[in-house]
Amino acid sequence: MRTSLISLLAVASVAIAAPAPSRVSQMKRSTSCTFTSAASASASKKSCTTIVLDNIEVPAGETLDLTDLTSGTRVVFKGETTFGYEEWDGPLIEISGSNIIVAGTSNHTINGGGERWWDGEGTNGGKTKPKFFYAHDLDDSTITGLNVKNTPVQAFSVESNNLVLNAITIDDSDGDSNGGHNTDAFDVGDSNGVTIRNAVVMNQDDCLAVNSGKNIVFTGGTCSGGHGLSIGSVGGRSDNTVQNVTISDSVVKDSENGIRIKTNSGTTGSVSGVTFSNIQISGITDYGIVFEQDYENGDPTGTPTDGVPITDLTVEKVTGTVESDATEVYILCASGACSDWTWSGVSVTGGSSSEKCENVPSGTSC
Repeated sequence: MRTSLISLLAVASVAIAAPAPSRVSQMKRSTSCTFTSAASASASKKSCTTIVLDNIEVPAGETLDLTDLTSGTRVVFKGETTFGYEEWDGPLIEISGSNIIVAGTSNHTINGGGERWWDGEGTNGGKTKPKFFYAHDLDDSTITGLNVKNTPVQAFSVESNNLVLNAITIDDSDGDSNGGHNTDAFDVGDSNGVTIRNAVVMNQDDCLAVNSGKNIVFTGGTCSGGHGLSIGSVGGRSDNTVQNVTISDSVVKDSENGIRIKTNSGTTGSVSGVTFSNIQISGITDYGIVFEQDYENGDPTGTPTDGVPITDLTVEKVTGTVESDATEVYILCASGACSDWTWSGVSVTGGSSSEKCENVPSGTSC
């Protein structure tokens, strides 16, 4: 009996020393929270592993602040997300953290209400307009299936490492006749390992603009109404290096340009390892292909500078048509600043040839 009692006490002491996880502690590790206000979502963001934003109305002049989320958090947009009107810089939404998933339900909309700010000036003047979505320091993460409408100006500002943006629709087409301007879809800078897949973009500026960064992929996109698929402008920033970018298997239609690289006049940096592959263009009004080293805030100087060389460039299977008063291909390089270009399967027709091309690399036609 004495031995049995000692054994029972030993077992009991073990049980007391290592209690089983309580239901409360399990809930702390796995909690789904539904919010109907931006303030409550921002205040309680660290206590939830799933954050559901249900018909959120973000007050004027405020950011839907989901920065510094706990690793592994999932953010879900549900219903219609809207924003109050105020002239300010934004952003309207900011999300950061590691191993984050941002998604939307099948019938959701994130409505920027850009028509209240649009005045044809964009970020060049007129009303002060808020940027839409900062994906800064959103590392090893995914943004998928978002439906975005009417951004006041630029949509996604991306400064992250190992971020995938998949199946995002940005519909700013209302801005075509209502003064939308500088409504870039994806501005990428200071990033390493960004993949943008299956985007559908209707806007009035670059569908993609890679300003700096390396190991960037854009594939399966459809772009219309804007300025095309761009590298740059490069130069004049804190980071002025673009390296290893692949833009492939995409469509650009009814836009000012098809594909382009623009480096800023009188600045330094580098563009290397860029590939444009299997790009179909149509309804292009300015340039089917344009690579220029004279960019200056939308007003090219016509005199290229060599501070940002463009090297190891591949252009293959870029095909389609431009409007009759457009230029098919325009290449303006400074002497010795464009080299090691590969050009194959390129066929752009319907417009005119440029008589102003300069320093075109061997094997490349202009």
